Amino acid sequence: MHQEIINYLLANLTDQRRELLLKVIGQRTRYLTVVLENIFQSHNASAVLRTCDCFGIQDVHIIENNNRFEVNRDVVRGATKWLNLHHYNQDMNNTHSALTILKAKGYRVIATSPHINDVNLEDFDIAAGKTALVFGTEMKGISDEVQEMADGFLKIPMAGFTESFNVSVSAAIILHHLTFRLKQLNFPYLLSPEEQEEVMLEWLRKSVKGADLMIDSFFAKR
Repeated sequence: MHQEIINYLLANLTDQRRELLLKVIGQRTRYLTVVLENIFQSHNASAVLRTCDCFGIQDVHIIENNNRFEVNRDVVRGATKWLNLHHYNQDMNNTHSALTILKAKGYRVIATSPHINDVNLEDFDIAAGKTALVFGTEMKGISDEVQEMADGFLKIPMAGFTESFNVSVSAAIILHHLTFRLKQLNFPYLLSPEEQEEVMLEWLRKSVKGADLMIDSFFAKR
């Protein structure tokens, strides 16, 4: 049924727009996901979301313990329209809740930190399983809770005096490298057909003018 509705809505788009949506959905993944913990600078937060969209990451998990996550519309450039954003801000310890949920879904929790000497980006085994990459605040990095719950740590090797990149640059470097590696591997990491239908329908609801009325019309004709 979902595919019939999707085809009905797609038929109302221009050929160029339809081809773009079909091309993009075919490159989306949930094998990699991004977790943002307490990011408080809207410019950096928005840049990470834009980066996730550009590299085909479908889900972003946003932990709001002390800082409210805010988006800068001039920076994000509409990326939030195409992402599934999961907010964690209802519990006393939202970090614990978020990471527990991700682990239950089969994700390895990998914390990004220049201060913990574990695996360099080039040596990280992306084929070992689904991965949730945790990025911390600009000032303090990942929290103690993340350090305790993490299944591993990842860092970008650097050769300069500055100790770290800002969070948006770190996300861009790591996601570029890991998505490139994924494309070279011979195993399924993209959205399943069922997931593609679910995401595509949501995209069309957001991007096709009068989509809900058109869906009502579709069912009325059956």
